[in-house]
Amino acid sequence: MTRVRTTRLLPQAYRPLFAHADFRRLLPALAASDLGDGMSIVAVAWLAIEIAPPGQSGMLLGAALAAYALPGAAGALLFGRWLRRLPAARLLAADSRIRAVLLGCVPLAWAAGVLHPALYVALLAGSSVLHAWGNAGRYSLLAQILPPDQRLAANALVSSSVSASIVVGPALAGFLAVVVGPAWLIGLDALSFAVLAAQVGRLRGGAAGQDGRGAKGERDGEEATTAEPVDADRSAAGLRLLRKQPELLGVLALTWFFNFLYGPAEVALPLHVTDDLHAGAGLLGLYWTLFGAGAVLGGLAAGALRRFPLWPVTLGIVAGWGLALVPFGLGAPAAVTLACFTLGGLIYGPFTALSYTLFQERTPAASLTTVLAARSAALLTAGPVGTALGGPLIALLGPRQVLAASGLATVALAVIGAAIRVRGLRRVRTPAPVSRPT
Repeated sequence: MTRVRTTRLLPQAYRPLFAHADFRRLLPALAASDLGDGMSIVAVAWLAIEIAPPGQSGMLLGAALAAYALPGAAGALLFGRWLRRLPAARLLAADSRIRAVLLGCVPLAWAAGVLHPALYVALLAGSSVLHAWGNAGRYSLLAQILPPDQRLAANALVSSSVSASIVVGPALAGFLAVVVGPAWLIGLDALSFAVLAAQVGRLRGGAAGQDGRGAKGERDGEEATTAEPVDADRSAAGLRLLRKQPELLGVLALTWFFNFLYGPAEVALPLHVTDDLHAGAGLLGLYWTLFGAGAVLGGLAAGALRRFPLWPVTLGIVAGWGLALVPFGLGAPAAVTLACFTLGGLIYGPFTALSYTLFQERTPAASLTTVLAARSAALLTAGPVGTALGGPLIALLGPRQVLAASGLATVALAVIGAAIRVRGLRRVRTPAPVSRPT
């Protein structure tokens, strides 16, 4: 089938994208790296369990998952002074090369019999140190190689690739982990980033954009929009603005603790599968696949929730996700907890969109970028810190109890948030007493 016939099968909004040779080269490589990361959701955790010393699987699992994310948060803040001026193509290529090399060392070290837990954590940490910049480079590069009226469709298509990888990747990893082993799945993830780095180097738009502009920007004399990651200066300015907005600080605190309390559950689930259910990687992949499918559907339903008050809906999502984890602690069978995890993904799906909407509605337009920069800087730490805490908690309580405790603590967070919200509304509605002149 020719390319013209293929594009006719696409919705009208997406057809013009494939007239750009650079975009046609970039999209499959981005999708491949997304799929590799989707498989790594299972592979990173499963390999940590395999190589952990006896009795320390929870500790190593928490350290590995934190190492796969937390250095990216540090890199976003620490390297802003030097990296924010680099062209988008170079940022994306640099991140892809680092991930390809260091993740590629994991299966090689495993095959050589030298993959010590400390080496494993170090390789994962090194591979993620520029990942926030690589993600920013991805969306900035789209802005450079496409005209402004096509960027929304391109962003939607690329974001859908990320969502789809959460559905397909874990299921595929659950099958392949039994056939080839989790270390080689991480090797496939490394290979996907090597392909992405090579494709970025072939882009004509990447060369044209070395000064931060694409071809259309040069013709029109307008600078292309870039999506820079967070740096310390913007974060500090944003935090100063947030201090003047108590409601936004409340949203930020709620989101931070929500992500923090999710971290231990991410560590506990693989150990629940192995220790409590005595199952393999296939079941772990199924949990994440069903969660991803629910989250995709929930995210698509976010627009329908727009007619309801955003604060109550947001707090309801927090409580709903917490309740979905409670059956794990009651010893429910796998079929029940699979259904709960799917429902949890469906409930969780709209949360990010609604959280951003609250910020957009309560922040002056001139300050929105700075405030969102501060939001990102704060939230980059929440999940990895919670994940790192998950290991010691599992060693103390066990995976099933940690899942339930994470759920109950999340429900308590929603209750506390609702109480603070009601108290704040009452304070606003209660008029201050008027003093009488004497």
